[in-house]
Amino acid sequence: MSVKSILAKPFAGYIYSKLKKGMETAVDDQESILRSLVKTAKNTEFGKNHGFEGINGYEDFKKQVPVRDYEQLKPYIEKVKEGKENILWKGKPLYFAKTSGTTSGVKYIPISKDSINNHIDSARNAILCYVAETGNSQFTDGKMIFLSGSPVLDRVGGVPTGRLSGIVNHHVPKYLRTNQLPSYETNCIEDWETKLDSIVKETINQDMTLISGIPPWMQMYFDRIREVSGGKYVKEVFTNFQLMVYGGVNFEPYRAKLFETIGRKVDSIETFPASEGFIAFQDSQNAEGLLLNTNSGIFFEFVPAQEIFNERPTRLSLRDVKVGENYALIINNNAGLWGYNIGDTVKFVSTNPYRLVVTGRTKHFISAFGEHVIGEEVEYALMKTANERNIKIIEFTVAPQVQQGEGKSYHEWFVEFENEPADLAAFIQSVDTNLRDKNVYYDDLISGNILQTLKITPIRKNGFIDYMKSIGKLGGQNKLPRLSNDRKIADALQNYVQ
Repeated sequence: MSVKSILAKPFAGYIYSKLKKGMETAVDDQESILRSLVKTAKNTEFGKNHGFEGINGYEDFKKQVPVRDYEQLKPYIEKVKEGKENILWKGKPLYFAKTSGTTSGVKYIPISKDSINNHIDSARNAILCYVAETGNSQFTDGKMIFLSGSPVLDRVGGVPTGRLSGIVNHHVPKYLRTNQLPSYETNCIEDWETKLDSIVKETINQDMTLISGIPPWMQMYFDRIREVSGGKYVKEVFTNFQLMVYGGVNFEPYRAKLFETIGRKVDSIETFPASEGFIAFQDSQNAEGLLLNTNSGIFFEFVPAQEIFNERPTRLSLRDVKVGENYALIINNNAGLWGYNIGDTVKFVSTNPYRLVVTGRTKHFISAFGEHVIGEEVEYALMKTANERNIKIIEFTVAPQVQQGEGKSYHEWFVEFENEPADLAAFIQSVDTNLRDKNVYYDDLISGNILQTLKITPIRKNGFIDYMKSIGKLGGQNKLPRLSNDRKIADALQNYVQ
């Protein structure tokens, strides 16, 4: 055991103790953060335009600051991009995190000197909570993959600009640099398949102990490791592999296949990072959900998911949220995002402490027939059936099929199976039943003969990978939408049907 792994334990204990205290003061901390944010930004252009000088609490804040998406906040961000100061936050941003939006094209999310620690410390704290709870720090002696976008940054309005993961790459602590893989040069490679080959080459003979990334990327990496090693399980190639850190998508659809490829179960830590802020992370291996980051420069608001597109939706602070309700997540942060709808929906599984799960995206749902099916529901329906029948799912997405002529409309599911069900019709019926159990509106449409039972279209091996490659979104942090309210993805996937 190295000095690094020995010292990790007391430091983890110290951080974990602070987080435990924060669990008890979460509501007070949130109210304090709101006061601090408003006070700091009252002399910015946004603060003056929205009467920050007269805001004395959350009720005042809601009256002065509407809920916005990126397009609605864009006029302010454009001024920041022109190099102007004191627009959304004091001074100029430290960085712009460049991210692609489904409706806004490229988005430029400000990261300030005040907000950068939210991104860096939260990732660290997730790992330290694991060390504190399990006592395992030996993985710090081995090599760790911190996959990132290119760390090469452009400049927009004089502000360094790049992918969030590329920005964070510049802030990896010095004590981890010697353990970090892949190399800077490899992280700079833009083409995903070339980059993946380089990562495999650099890591296959190393003592890999921690691997982080989104689950689809890790699966591609593990598959390539098996291919290059002549079919060995990952556990045979990396004998000391102990910990997976993941985020970005629900882990459950990928769990069985990932562990099968590894050859055994390993511990995992789920995180909820976004360009707009590091929202939450798994603080315990034994509790459901992710601990909300209540004392890290972000004031959170929660809008009942069904109201998010209303002109004046109900807005709740942390004090008033309830377990089991589906909320659209709104953030206000110390980089100058105000009433900002980040597009994710969450559900609290606990309010003591405040732990939540991500249930989907506000723009990723199916309601072509009034059913308003969300990501959480389709994932539950499919994985319950798959687990009961020992079927492994590689990837899937769902779209409506609106029949123009004879016959009833239906939901079409595109699924890539690792092992296809022997009785696909029975599998389909089970998934449909599970979805009906989860969504009363869908159940009414089926029982009322308005919709017919869902259909599953099997996708050939690597079909989803090939589709993502065809649209230039293979690898990195790119994710396939689970749900679409139109047929754009569905029609393109016809080229990859089994």
